[in-house]
Amino acid sequence: MAVAALISVLTAACGIPTSSGPQAIAKGNIPSRLLNPGSTTTTIPNPPPVYVTEQIYLVDPSLHLTPRNRNVAPPANLTQIVDALLLGPVAAESAEGIQSFVSSGSPLTGANRAVVTVANGIATVNFATNPVQVVGASQTLLAIAQVVFTVTQQANVTGVLFQIGGEPIEVPIGPNGALVPGPVNQAQYQAQAPVTTATP
Repeated sequence: MAVAALISVLTAACGIPTSSGPQAIAKGNIPSRLLNPGSTTTTIPNPPPVYVTEQIYLVDPSLHLTPRNRNVAPPANLTQIVDALLLGPVAAESAEGIQSFVSSGSPLTGANRAVVTVANGIATVNFATNPVQVVGASQTLLAIAQVVFTVTQQANVTGVLFQIGGEPIEVPIGPNGALVPGPVNQAQYQAQAPVTTATP
């Protein structure tokens, strides 16, 4: 009994209320941080991009190459980029007089789809069928230049070889349209290169 009485006295001295059951606490005795907890935020990682922007080269009204952006699904390899080139100008570009001298063929059959492989800095562009749908030396040079500039803008590519149906072909180079087996690069198509406007 003496021990129980002592515990009762100590408990009362410490300010700890004793009760035979749970009791409600007055709102004024509850810390405000418990009544109004701060809002919590959930961090959602950024989703992967749905596309990356790559450049292709079309032909402007002055018959020079012009770079145009295309959105390509990642990882945007050269096969995808050349396929974007083969689709040609969009309607707004056509309205500006932008054209292309390479063709993707029928969009239903996927004809002329290109497969591009790279080895030792040389890209081999293998077309299903002949993508050059023009007559005339100057237009043919522009068609080849479109592919060359589009492919060699990639940092790991220094030259381009052409194939049709897996068979190597010769392509014309400037300035006289001589046929060569390749690889070819931008330096051989400077007459077709984009025209840069000098800033004053």
